[in-house]
Amino acid sequence: MSIYDDGIYAQSARNGLVRLRTLIILRWLAILGQAITILISKFFIGLQIELSFCFLAISASVLINLIAIFLFPANRRLPERDFLAMLLFDLIQLAVLLYLTGGLNNPFSILILAPVTVSAMTLRPFSTFFLSGLAIILVSILAFDHLSLITESGKIISLPTLFVFGFWVALMIGIVFLAFYARRVASETHLMSQALLATQMALSREQKLTDLGGVVAAAAHELGTPLATINLASSELIEELKNNSELMDDAILIREQVERCKIILDSMGRNGKDDLLIKNVPIINLIEEAAEPHLNRNKTINLSSTSDNNNKIKVPSINRKPEIVHGLRNLIQNAVDFSNTVVWIDTVWDEHEIKVLISDDGYGYPTDILSRIGDPFIKRRDALTSKQKRPEYEGMGLGLFIAKTLLERSGANIEFSNGYDIKAMSPHNFQSRGAVAKVTWVRQIIEDKTKNTTIALGDNQPFEV
Repeated sequence: MSIYDDGIYAQSARNGLVRLRTLIILRWLAILGQAITILISKFFIGLQIELSFCFLAISASVLINLIAIFLFPANRRLPERDFLAMLLFDLIQLAVLLYLTGGLNNPFSILILAPVTVSAMTLRPFSTFFLSGLAIILVSILAFDHLSLITESGKIISLPTLFVFGFWVALMIGIVFLAFYARRVASETHLMSQALLATQMALSREQKLTDLGGVVAAAAHELGTPLATINLASSELIEELKNNSELMDDAILIREQVERCKIILDSMGRNGKDDLLIKNVPIINLIEEAAEPHLNRNKTINLSSTSDNNNKIKVPSINRKPEIVHGLRNLIQNAVDFSNTVVWIDTVWDEHEIKVLISDDGYGYPTDILSRIGDPFIKRRDALTSKQKRPEYEGMGLGLFIAKTLLERSGANIEFSNGYDIKAMSPHNFQSRGAVAKVTWVRQIIEDKTKNTTIALGDNQPFEV
């Protein structure tokens, strides 16, 4: 099973790797550095260097830069093929300069690692391996075939063979190491940034839904008075127009439509009321809200709540934060998706902590990735099982990461285990052999002490005036 999903994120990341302007600036800096180094070596150190050939190689870089400046827009993002071509040119140009200036006897030969590093951090594995292979070939050639560095007195500057061989081995190791290590680090960094972006989008969506619910509830409240006035006026018109059947029908229609509007607004008000008016809710009611979208999915969801001290401690009330609702909802969704028939959601609290345990009777987490559950782009269950359980949805391995990130943002500690594990945390171990997710908050951090709400408020009841 693949740990990382090399899907749309990996593909989109390489459609436009680096801006052409960035490469042009870096190449100008390289050209300046190469020219200054050669001039100092020739006129201040006194080395016999083939200036014409060296500056011919440097002129090739200048020509490439000028062509890029005049033919392409500076803000153009290079696709992988063009970017690879640029790196290949830089690698070959640097190798030519090293050939003209002593090969591996030149301390600047270490710079041959630069194109390999850039490739490992940006290009696909095939491109990186191709560039690394070419770098190994060029370094091997430079170790045995190059123009020697000669001083003004005619002395050849040459390192002992053992040192040259050691330097060659070091460069081989460096190329191979960077090709794998740098790519690994860059890949994980990229995946993490994409996953965090997805998490932020999920939180933003939840926040927008919360705000929308508040707007709806406020609109329903504000429109109640004018609708009541219209209803009253239409009722009076009906009484006044008893002798005019045509106009009375219009008045009756107005009243019917007003009643219809009231029903719609009452429904909208109930849907948005909790988001706007109940910012502080008991933990058990917040759990019910998180589980509500999954109650009618042909799975049994058992919700239970208790106090560790014989129910003497009141139900804790917390702020209804979007990250808590969305995080718990993701955990519940995963449990429902991969359960056979039953999901248990247990809420336990004492004087110091609030715990929510979500367990199912499915196959549990794969043992080989159990320690990595919660990392981005990790598929939590077997791919075949996932396809059978969710044929309409192909997961990207972000659900548990998003849930873990959002809940940790609220101050929670998240633990994952399997029900058959001897260290399992589920109180339903005798029934559950599936996955267990445990969410723990310190009451001092999460509990809202501004209100002493112990039960959920019901719907607003209409009254006659």
